Amino acid sequence: MSTQAKVAIGGVAVGVILLWLLPFWAAVLVMVGIPAVAYLTLDPSQRRRLRRAGRKQIGR
Repeated sequence: MSTQAKVAIGGVAVGVILLWLLPFWAAVLVMVGIPAVAYLTLDPSQRRRLRRAGRKQIGR
């Protein structure tokens, strides 16, 4: 199993546990807020690298 698949499965598991333990709005806030804050803490050059890495570039 690839590393990305393991991370995805772990994320889904954490999401289900949060929905079970917390009210819906709090669980959604945590699941959306943590990645958003992590992205905003990157400096501009890291954000550019992350956006480029997410796209498939033709010829590379």
